[in-house]
Parts: sequence; structure tokens; C-alpha cells
Amino acid sequence: MEHVVQAVDPFVFRLSIFVLAVFVGYFVVWSVTPALHTPLMSVTNAISSVIVVGALLAVGVAMVGSGGVWARGFGFVALIFASVNIFGGFLVTQRMLAMYKKKQK
Repeated sequence: MEHVVQAVDPFVFRLSIFVLAVFVGYFVVWSVTPALHTPLMSVTNAISSVIVVGALLAVGVAMVGSGGVWARGFGFVALIFASVNIFGGFLVTQRMLAMYKKKQK
């Protein structure tokens, strides 16, 4: 049974999971009604905050072996992208909530 497990390349396995996640994410996001957009943004910000924690751990990896430099580089890129997503999500959420406030005369 062990030879069956080794028959699948780990890169192909991870790439197929990534492609499936892209398709699922696309269909989930585009099927959300506008009324649920603000709660969805809050959940997205929470997920991005978890990504920031993981990225900080990746950036702090000691330079051991050949993977350390790559881990730090990808961790830094993930940190930047997740930070932009969090701040952009807060701006969009504030803008949407401002639409529901009563306008002063």
C-alpha cells in the first residue's frame, strides 16, 4: 500500500487543492447577496488575521537549511498581502456601514 501513496507527487497534490480552493472561493464569493457582504468581510478579516500570525511565524524562521530563505520570503509576501486585505476590508466595511447612517440636514 505504501507504493500507492508515493505515486502522487506532493506538488501536484497541493496544486490540485489550490485550484479547487480557487474555484470554490470564486463561486462562494460571487453568490453572496449584498446584505451579507459586511458579515462576510468581518469573517475575511478574521481569516486574514490568522494568516498574519502564520506569516509572522514564517518570517521568524531561523535560517536553517535551504528552505529558510524561501520561507522568510514567502512569509513576508503573505504578511504584506494579508495586511492589505485586513485594512482594505475595514475601509470597505466602514464605507458600507456609513451608507446606513441617517444623513444630517
